[in-house]
Amino acid sequence: MSRSSVYQEFMAERQEILRYKWLESEKAGYDIGFERALLDWVRFHRTAWKKARTCPLRKRTA
Repeated sequence: MSRSSVYQEFMAERQEILRYKWLESEKAGYDIGFERALLDWVRFHRTAWKKARTCPLRKRTA
């Protein structure tokens, strides 16, 4: 199960949400809670995060 690509994607996304929760809680001075962090992260960051994970970095040519 832990080798499934779907599971790996879920775990990576969950880790980002928890990181966001920690950062925003530090800014606010209190625990904002997982639900708020989840909703905010999905609304404001998920699309860019997914795009960054699926688009490989372009190599620069000199």
